[in-house]
Amino acid sequence: MSGASPAGVRPARLFAPDARGVTSASAWLRGTAMRASLLAGLAGCAMPAGPPPLYIIPAMPEGASGYQAKPGWNLRRMAVAAANPLATDAGFQVLKAGGSALDAAIAVQMVLTLVEPQSSGIGGGAFLMHWDGREIAAWDGRETAPAEADERLFLRPDGKPMAMADAVVGGRAVGTPGALRMLEAAHREHGRLAWARLFEPAIMLAEQGFRVSRRLHTLLKADVHLARDPLARAYFFAADGQPHPVGHLLKNPALADVLRAIASRGSVALHEGPVAADLVARVRGHATNPGRLSVADLRGYAPRRRVPMCTDWLVQYRVCGFPPPSSGHLTVMQILGLLERVPVVEATPALVDGVPGAGWLHRYTEAARLAYADRNHYIADPDFVSAPGGDWHSLLAAGYLTGRAALVGQRSQGSARPGQPGARPVAWAPMADQPEGGTSHISVVDAEGRAVAMTTSIEAVFGSRLMADGGTGKAGGYLLNNQLTDFSLAPADAAGRLVANRVQPGKRPRSSMSPTLVFDRHDGRLLMSLGSPGGAAIIHFTAKTLVGSLQWGLDAQRAIDLPNFGSYNGPVTVLETGRFDAATVAALRARGHTVNEIDMTSGLQALQRTATGWHGGADPRREGVVAGE
Repeated sequence: MSGASPAGVRPARLFAPDARGVTSASAWLRGTAMRASLLAGLAGCAMPAGPPPLYIIPAMPEGASGYQAKPGWNLRRMAVAAANPLATDAGFQVLKAGGSALDAAIAVQMVLTLVEPQSSGIGGGAFLMHWDGREIAAWDGRETAPAEADERLFLRPDGKPMAMADAVVGGRAVGTPGALRMLEAAHREHGRLAWARLFEPAIMLAEQGFRVSRRLHTLLKADVHLARDPLARAYFFAADGQPHPVGHLLKNPALADVLRAIASRGSVALHEGPVAADLVARVRGHATNPGRLSVADLRGYAPRRRVPMCTDWLVQYRVCGFPPPSSGHLTVMQILGLLERVPVVEATPALVDGVPGAGWLHRYTEAARLAYADRNHYIADPDFVSAPGGDWHSLLAAGYLTGRAALVGQRSQGSARPGQPGARPVAWAPMADQPEGGTSHISVVDAEGRAVAMTTSIEAVFGSRLMADGGTGKAGGYLLNNQLTDFSLAPADAAGRLVANRVQPGKRPRSSMSPTLVFDRHDGRLLMSLGSPGGAAIIHFTAKTLVGSLQWGLDAQRAIDLPNFGSYNGPVTVLETGRFDAATVAALRARGHTVNEIDMTSGLQALQRTATGWHGGADPRREGVVAGE
């Protein structure tokens, strides 16, 4: 089913305000009085005269890197789930000040630009799903290829594709950023507070400083490219070349100035004028790997409002996600649709001792092989590539999925071939495997029942490892994306068949981002908002959480906690290191799987309706939390 609204949805006020004002949030989040006391004690932070401010700096926790158990959070009427406690708190304070879910998401994104620079920010792009109680909107802020780019962008002089690391680092892979302009367009329709007020948290934190978290420090220490950029080296690293330690107070006056200009003038402050000129100069002037982005590309960027994709699942759910250029919803729902149709021949349950068993994992990863084969063959920017059969829903048609499910046997098929959902074959070449990375996810519900699921990215960890300061000449700045390496580096295969997801001027690269809203098919109520970072594995992380919460009856936190797993089409089945016993691994290998146990660092955030309000879950593999009341 496609369309802007799920069937059966009626205009309604889904939440009544909580007169008691009960707050239930993470342990570090103390409330306005404590934050006011803290702020008054900070040097140079006297409370301003006049009405209470929108934002007061909270205590600054040090987030973990590794696995840190999360309790799950039970809220009554509003909730924010984001990848860093400071970002979560900024969104919560916006909701408390009367802001909408969209307002809160904007505040969260601006703080993430500062405190989680390795994953997302104003130098990147995003997909946003919005629910206003009547209608679902899908806002596309994905980056675009510069007008001067062509399909040979990532080919060496000998015609072979560049190595991925060589393509990523520098200006070549920087696409026209779109997150900010998309958020501005969405705010015009869904915002309640003034645009400028939503930047107050990030500006204050950038000026007064935030504590370097363990995760940021760990990623800085592991990266071998970032310190080669002069701005990034001066900002993230000490004089001895080592990354700033955990707990170091890091200030970013350059970003504060850029955000202040955006707050005052809107997205034009990034897309035109001195900030745009500085951005382009850094991309085109990179010493070893210059890019092709121009001021005209920035000035001309336009977000898209697309028709969301909604798909019925099981008996009672309607799952709504992002259409192409995202491959997320189509691939997630292909996997789930195939699983419904693959016969279960063994008597063992799906969960064995609280962990997916070998029989279920076999069926899931075989379904994933089929779905990823289609993904790599067909899905790309719909402004450049036609859907098979003229309709993307052909990939989810019941008859097509039934035929594909029949290919799943008792042994692994190894590498699956794409199917033919349309009447005529499509002459594209399958895209070769390429790494994807970076990214963050935000889920919000407000007291009026509006909701957001937004996945936002600069692609690789620290993006292109290229920093811009807006021409301010001050310390810090923001990182630029490398989203163009989400295109196929090779435009064609050995036989000369073109790849659908090849570089073309103005084109949006295919994505795996899967911001998802789930509704009750019968009464139209919103049931969940969820999503995750993780590159191509975003699809598996999202599918796992949907199955765990809506099919296996776990709450969102327990579903997120489940071990990760997947296949990207090929002989390898990946399992999260240390989470499956030897018997499960052996049983998969006996069915023909090549099993690799690896770190699968998801960053899931989810909000799930309960009988009394909302339950929030945050991934124990990262430092995110949920806050609300």
